[in-house]
Amino acid sequence: MVTAKWNGAVIAESNDTVVVEGNHYFPRNAVKTDVLTNSDKTTFCPWKGTASYHTIVVDGATNADAAWYYPDPKNAAQEIKDRIAFWNGVEVSD
Repeated sequence: MVTAKWNGAVIAESNDTVVVEGNHYFPRNAVKTDVLTNSDKTTFCPWKGTASYHTIVVDGATNADAAWYYPDPKNAAQEIKDRIAFWNGVEVSD
C-alpha cells in the first residue's frame, strides 16, 4: 500500500499507483478530495503536457500547489490521466 501523508493526515492510499520520474501518481478515487482545493497554477512538461494543481488543506494548514495532475496528458503519458501526484513536504511511502 502506498500512502501520502501531510500535516499528520493520510491524504491518499492505494495499491494502484503509477510511478513516473520517481513520483507516485494515485488514482483520483484514492485521494481524499475534501483536502484539495483548486489552484490556478499550471506548468508544462514537453512529453506529459500541461499539469494543473491543487492546494492541500489539513486542519487549517495550507500547502499551496502541493498536488498536481494532468487532465489531458499527451499520448506518451496517458497512464497518468485522472491520477494525482504530490510534492512540497507530502510524505509518500510504500
